[in-house]
Amino acid sequence: MLKKSSALQQIQKVCYFFVLISILGCSSEDSNEEQKTVELSLSSVSEFSASEEKKPLSVTANSYWYTENNNEWITLTPTNGTNNGTINITVSSNPTEAARIGTISVLSGDVSRDLTITQAGKAPGAAGLDPDKAPSENFDLSTWNLSIPEDRGNGTSTNITVAQLNNKYQNSKYFYTADDGGMVFKCPVDGFKTSTNTSYTRVEFREMLRGTNTSIKTQGVNKNNWVFGTAPAADKNAAYGYDGEMNATVAVNYVTTTGSSSQVGRVIIGQIHANDDEPIRLYYRKLPENTLGSIYFAHEPTDGNGSEQWHEMIGSRSSSAPNPADGIALNEKFSYRIKVVGDLLTVIIFREGKANVVKTVNMVNSGYNVGGQYMYFKAGVYNQNNSGEGDDYVQATFYALDKSHTVN
Repeated sequence: MLKKSSALQQIQKVCYFFVLISILGCSSEDSNEEQKTVELSLSSVSEFSASEEKKPLSVTANSYWYTENNNEWITLTPTNGTNNGTINITVSSNPTEAARIGTISVLSGDVSRDLTITQAGKAPGAAGLDPDKAPSENFDLSTWNLSIPEDRGNGTSTNITVAQLNNKYQNSKYFYTADDGGMVFKCPVDGFKTSTNTSYTRVEFREMLRGTNTSIKTQGVNKNNWVFGTAPAADKNAAYGYDGEMNATVAVNYVTTTGSSSQVGRVIIGQIHANDDEPIRLYYRKLPENTLGSIYFAHEPTDGNGSEQWHEMIGSRSSSAPNPADGIALNEKFSYRIKVVGDLLTVIIFREGKANVVKTVNMVNSGYNVGGQYMYFKAGVYNQNNSGEGDDYVQATFYALDKSHTVN
């Protein structure tokens, strides 16, 4: 009996050993199978406009992935990565009025995810604007010069003179005619600035009422600039004229999406500049998480005449603003008017099918109606973000731009 019991115990030990091996083997196989499971998913991307545009695509993954793209009009950056990441999808402007569709793929191991990219066709050409002509052939630019963020040789930005601008000037990086005939201003975060005291880059017109008569100085109360109608009589006579109105029709195509939360998405699209201060800076701002943008402006009194004032017209200028219910989308056309009569500043936003938004500021105590203060309009894009990625940018297309003054 003892021998049988001993033999039985030996058999039980052997069986237990094989069961243990089997369990461990299964556990190992299960573990290997878990390690081989590839996770890969993509976020959605909305339709691109007809203009050159960039949008982010979120990749959720747990291993190495790479992209496949056979579309010449689509660029992906980066083209590969590991684990979660973001791909920037950039489309070139669509030269036709027909929408176009392309497919890109993201692959990881034996898993592939496809994404369809859709881009709208360009709008029919705006009346009187020829896409085959330079901006100066479509718009009256006879009293504007242009600043672009390239080094003029002394560490500050380059100035395109009135004469140069009106000699069919275009620059494919900063200033050119869009496929629908509009006038495009595009400005990156990185670049040279107008002076060492300036914090931001710009691609922007500066009003030059002297035209090509360079014997008249740029600055000062002279025939290159204008004054308020409430300025002293001597200044009104010395200046080109007094009071002023600027009207523009514009679509903001793109705003920055990187950088400080206090700066992202901001661009100035119109100004009145004085000697050292700005009676008005007109802003468009769209936050990355919002689909619509806001319009607001700043009024800056001269030194000793009070603090800068902010006036919200559509939505909020807050860095944490919710999506403005009545906001303006990227690529949506709207018009603005900046008008000064005496000490009254009036700003109007016009949109098709919607009530005008109007704001008037009394500047009687702002310090601009005294001797020696001179004014000039500015229009284009003044990038208000210096903390974003260097190649991030702002872009706007103008479809109308005119101005006028009361002349003695």
